[in-house]
Order: sequence, then structure tokens, then C-alpha cells
Amino acid sequence: MPPNLSPGARDGTAVIAAIAAVAGSYAAVGRQPAFLVAPVERAISGAMPGQIVGFAIETFGSLGQEINFLMATALTIAVLSVLVRLAIPDEPSVRDALAVGVTGVGTWLLATGVTGAPLIAVAAALPAALVVAVGLTIRWGWPTDEEVSDSRRTVLAAVAGGGVGLTGYLVGQTRSTGDGSPDLVPGSNVDHDAIQASLAAAEDRELAYEGLDPLVSEDFYQVSIGAVDPDVDREAWSLSLTGEVDDPVEVDFQDILEMPAENRFVTLRCVSDPLNGEKHDNALWTGVPVTELLDQVEISSDCDCVMLHGADDYFVQFPLPALEESLLAYGMNGNALPRGHGAPLRALVPDRWGEVNTKWITEIEFLDTASAGYWEQRGWNGTGPVHPVAKLHTTRDRADGTRLLGGHAYAGTRGVSRVDVSIDGGDTWAEAELSESLDLPEDVIGPQSGAPHDAWRQWAYTYEPPSDEHVVEVRMVTADGTVQPRENPGLPNSGSFGWVREDLSGR
Repeated sequence: MPPNLSPGARDGTAVIAAIAAVAGSYAAVGRQPAFLVAPVERAISGAMPGQIVGFAIETFGSLGQEINFLMATALTIAVLSVLVRLAIPDEPSVRDALAVGVTGVGTWLLATGVTGAPLIAVAAALPAALVVAVGLTIRWGWPTDEEVSDSRRTVLAAVAGGGVGLTGYLVGQTRSTGDGSPDLVPGSNVDHDAIQASLAAAEDRELAYEGLDPLVSEDFYQVSIGAVDPDVDREAWSLSLTGEVDDPVEVDFQDILEMPAENRFVTLRCVSDPLNGEKHDNALWTGVPVTELLDQVEISSDCDCVMLHGADDYFVQFPLPALEESLLAYGMNGNALPRGHGAPLRALVPDRWGEVNTKWITEIEFLDTASAGYWEQRGWNGTGPVHPVAKLHTTRDRADGTRLLGGHAYAGTRGVSRVDVSIDGGDTWAEAELSESLDLPEDVIGPQSGAPHDAWRQWAYTYEPPSDEHVVEVRMVTADGTVQPRENPGLPNSGSFGWVREDLSGR
């Protein structure tokens, strides 16, 4: 008779089988909703108290989401390990064959239950069953405990588990990163010539200084409530207008494409963006004014409040008048809207923080009473107008001995009329150079519905840096002449506020 597997060997087999299940699932679909860990991560995110979410955002930023994803992966492996370990018999017998079947079927049932994807769940079940089959087969010729120590078995198990996990990760990454060039913006009403002319006009309006970030962002930031974005089939997708309306309306993607298309430059800024942070970008968006849909319903409530819902179970509530000037976008910089930015359709609400601009939008619900949104339930206050800001992202010493300062200035629909720079800590101020506005004429950008302009401007300032200590401060002035406040007069967790300040002494 073959020897019994030691408890360490049985535990090792169970852990490797669990890793194989997760790796197989990831190899099959990559970071998609059908990945075995994705529903676990989503459940952890939804159940996490607001105080912990706020702490994670403030402490770790975007890294906090990846930490949550790793926690979900570890939890999934742990649960699977326990279940597989229960299936492995302590003594060799005909139950070994049964253990293989129980592992495979049990893993498949679990994966199907949490993902709702029975076919893809096979990619988790087969590797797990195979690992158990190999482990139980080996023990029929397994050396005795005297010949192989538990420590050596532990090392071998760790190496095997690491190898399986790495292989699954590498294969899955190829499925997570897309499959080639993006498609053009869909729809027969889209003016592709106007899109290209607008992007060219934006490039022409950039300030002629080397080292400044462009007016159209090259790497637009992405934020969502989960580590795995929805993968919405636009052929099956629909958008519903519900709630306090006389007759609900539902449209599909083809209905959206048949409506008049509009191009807009729109800047977004995340409410968790630090004062001089990077979660702040601009793009040329193509879509349909939301008024095309609002005209189809008769709102029966006087609440003047609306809630948007996304396919990722996100929801946000804000005043209805803000929605009335919004764009429902399905194109970005001349291409079809990418998955990570909310495909097939996302909302772009002028003058509001990024959290209001719902991605993967599936429902516009008209309310009879105001209700807290997803982030407001977790202690944030990001549904109001964005705060004015002038970012300082470029500090570049030039060959002629001068120093270039630069960045972007943004104040939502209130516009930017001036950026002031101080090199003495705020005692005196000088006016910076501003790029032209991206509020392009209709003969360039195409027909407009009259929504207010909502895009940033570049600024630049050159000076001869003093040899002694000096502190640079930057502030902006809105179109009506209002100087950006220095301190935050608003609610906590309502977005960073103030003048950007940087000590450039000794540079």
C-alpha cells in the first residue's frame, strides 16, 4: 500500500489546486467580470465601511484598489483550498478518484455560482481537478516521510504553486490589455472630419514650450468602484429613463446612434485628486446631448433631482438642471469609447467632479426625494461643482538660464481668464501666458446644442530663478474675474482646494 500523505502534503496539494483554479480562470478571460475573483472583489468593495474606504483612498490612492484586488484573490484561494482539502482523503483508496471528481465539480459549481459564466468556469475546474489527480497519483509512488521532509515538500509546493500562478497571470494579461487598434467612433451621424479638425485645432492652440503636457491628454486617468471593469455588450445594452415619469422610456445603442451627434472638449477631475495631482485630464468626446432623451419623458416630480446608475452597480444623485446640459458619450478622441472609460455609453455632466460622470450608464432615474449616492454613503461630498485649480506640473530649467513653469488651469464652466504666478511666496504676482480656449467654432467642431464650455487651458511662465530661496505659488482667475480662493470653504471630502505651492529653492 502507498503511504498516507502527511497533513502538509495534503494541504500543499489543496493550495496548489486552488491557485490553479484561479490561474486557469484568469488565463481564460483576463481581468474581466467572468474572472473567478472579480465578484469576490466587488463584494468586498461593497461591504467595506466608508471610513476604511476613505482611509484607503487618502493613504494609498489608486493603489488601494489593487490591494483590495489582491485581498480578494487571497480570500478566493483560501476558500478554495479549504474546500479542496476536505475532498482529499487521508488514506489512499478508491476515494482518490472520487476526490478528483468532487474537486472538479465543486470548483465548477462555485465558479459558476459567483460569476454566472458556466462555460468559463470550466477553466477553473479542470486545472484544480488535474492538480488533485496528479497529487493523489504521485502518492502511490510517493517516498516515505523519512525520505522526503515536510520542509522539502513545502518548498516544492511553493514552487509549483508559484509556477502555476505565474503562467495563468501571463496568459491572462494578454487577454486584459485589448486586442489591437481601437475602432472609430460608430454611427452615421458622426462627422469624423470635424473630429480630426478639432484635434488638430487643439494641437495648434498649445503653447510653444517644450515640456508642457498637451491640451488633449495622452493617458486619461481611470477610476471606478471596482478593480474589474464591466464588459458590456453594446448589442444587448439598453438605457432606461425611469422613476417619477409618466411613461418610462428605454433605448438601445442603435437608437442612440440615430440621434444627432455632437463633439465636445470636456475636462474631468476626480474628487480624490490631490491639489497638484494627476487625476485630471481632457479629451474630445462624441455623443448625444441628453436633452434628446429628456424630451421623450414627462417628469412628474418637483424634486429636481436625478440618479444615474451604471452597469457596475454604481449610482450617483445630483440636481436635474446639471443633467440637462450633459452629453452621453460613445466616442473619445475619434475612437469608440474604450471599456475602461464606460463603453458603450457614459455621462459627461458639465462643471461636476468626475464621480458624477457615470460610466457604463444603464439608467436615468428621476427621484421624488433626494438620496445619497454611492460615494456619499461612504463619506464623500463630490456631486457639486468642481473647484477651480491651476496645476503646476512643469518645472524645467532651460538652456538660456531661465526656468519654465507650466501646467493646466481649470474652473469647470466658469472658465479661465488668467493664471497668476508668484515666485516670492505670494508677496507679488505676475500674469502667466495662457493657451487659446478650446471653445471652437461650429465650422470646426461641428453643430453644438448650446451647452457651456467645460475644458481646461494651458499656462506657462518663464523667469530667471533667484540664487536664494524662493517659493512658487500659482492661482487662477475665472472668466468673471473671481480669484480662486486660497483655502477650502466647503465640506470635508469635497475635493482638494487652494493654490498650488512648491518650494524651488536650490534647484
